[in-house]
Amino acid sequence: MKCPICGHSESKVLDSRPADDSIRRRRECLACQKRFTTYERLEENPVMVIKKDGSRQVFDRQKVLGGIVRACEKRHVSYEDMEKIVLRVERAAEGELGNEISSARIGEEVMEGLRELDEVAYVRFASVYRRFQDIDTFMEELERLLQQRKTKED
Repeated sequence: MKCPICGHSESKVLDSRPADDSIRRRRECLACQKRFTTYERLEENPVMVIKKDGSRQVFDRQKVLGGIVRACEKRHVSYEDMEKIVLRVERAAEGELGNEISSARIGEEVMEGLRELDEVAYVRFASVYRRFQDIDTFMEELERLLQQRKTKED
């Protein structure tokens, strides 16, 4: 660490402690013996979402949570369970190469979490996400859900 007083490039750390979202370090210059404080912050690479049109935007957990909350409206689903789905999506995004995840992958992760949590919320989310064009595609999804339930029960 370069001394702000004399410019010498070596210093020793006297004290270190956490401060908000950083680490506060009290240092002493080895050349002039003056003391100074530095703050170190972990540099995070933002997770980027690749949209269907190829554009990219920063991942917004509130946007994902908002869609889940709307799907779970008037259902017996706790906020904690909804947060778990968002965490699932965040983990999937962080596991991707280059911290980029497609919006399609986000939708699939949310649907999988909702399918396990509440079938009605799942159907609500899927109907918006998959943009069901007619009643036939909606019924196909319901039949697939019923088939999965039967398989699970057997």
